[in-house]
Amino acid sequence: MSKRFEELAWRETPMGAISLRRRLEPSLKVDVYEVKLGDEFLMSSLFTVAEIELARLGLAQLTDPDLDVVVGGLGLGYTARAVLQDPRVRSLAVVEALPEVIEWHESELLPDTAGLAADVRVRLVHGDFFAMIDAGADFDPTTPERRFHAVLVDIDHTPRHVLHPSHSAFYTPAGLRRLTALLRPDGVFALWSDDPPDADFRAVLAEVFTTTEAHVVTFPNPLTGADSANTVYVAT
Repeated sequence: MSKRFEELAWRETPMGAISLRRRLEPSLKVDVYEVKLGDEFLMSSLFTVAEIELARLGLAQLTDPDLDVVVGGLGLGYTARAVLQDPRVRSLAVVEALPEVIEWHESELLPDTAGLAADVRVRLVHGDFFAMIDAGADFDPTTPERRFHAVLVDIDHTPRHVLHPSHSAFYTPAGLRRLTALLRPDGVFALWSDDPPDADFRAVLAEVFTTTEAHVVTFPNPLTGADSANTVYVAT
């Protein structure tokens, strides 16, 4: 049986101390992998349904036979892994601000997403996704001004509850218009949020995109015995 608790990685970063830990969840008798930034829980392998749905719902809007995708935020890797499970995906750039998180995947500390970093379709890009959008940076340095079929983002808790104040400008009409420079015609932007659908943010999306949807993704929460929910916004 696994140890009840094990800290797999810990390091100070400009955003605070980040740690990856594994614990045995006694009620389910399974290993749970969790990420904390400072005192905040960022993600858990116990709750991955919406992260996977972010990829599924975003790519479901596309009819192209070959897809080039950007994921903003690597985390535990569940969104990226779900993207790669779509056989149409020929390339995936995953942008992650913290090199420590990239190292977890290169070292294969996470059994559920082991092999992600080694997939020939994948490039793990160390960079601040929001700063790169703001600067008009290329997400594929080998092909300047390359456009992508989908950009899927799971970084902040919600458009209102951001990890750093500098992220807030992204969730405005001007910020999202800068994002569209990365998208092909009829390309898709999808965003994970921990809150219920936000009418104000949907109005912001509607200023920039032709169609917008807010999908409520429910999943069982074994810790509460009830259902929990996240939101996935999809805009084309």
